[in-house]
Amino acid sequence: MGLEFTQRVISIDESYPEELKGHEIAEYLAKRKAEAHEHLLAPDEILLTSDTVVWCNGESLEKAADRKEAIEMLIKLSDKSHEVITSICLTAFHDQLVTHQTTRVHFEKLSLDQIEYYIDTFKPFDKAGAYGIQDWIGLIGISKIEGSYSSVVGLPTSLLYNSLKIMTSKMP
Repeated sequence: MGLEFTQRVISIDESYPEELKGHEIAEYLAKRKAEAHEHLLAPDEILLTSDTVVWCNGESLEKAADRKEAIEMLIKLSDKSHEVITSICLTAFHDQLVTHQTTRVHFEKLSLDQIEYYIDTFKPFDKAGAYGIQDWIGLIGISKIEGSYSSVVGLPTSLLYNSLKIMTSKMP
């Protein structure tokens, strides 16, 4: 996007209250990530944190802990549609904007051989739902998306750009 930025990594506990659903989970975690960085924030900075949730049949499919869990997740997604919800949290010294974008993703019916090949080759254990749309599985297994491709990748760039315009217009 042509923006200068500094990346700061602080790990947080990504558990959340079990009553939260869909976008509430993503927004809660994006805010928690912002809280971990607030003490580093300079008066002229805007902090961006985000989180992505794969929401399928009333269940959040998070990062797979291992191969078995990744296979189970992709079996759940096979031949179905689900939502990918990415929240962004922009935090300035005295302001915060939290928003999200939802994209519906439609998967083809995947064979167990395809699922195992994908997991063994691409090792998507760092991705919500155990897949990356930009990977091989996206090329062969996703028949349609309704919404933002960049949101499914993990950062809704159009939403971010427009949200940054709002935040910067409020800064001194």
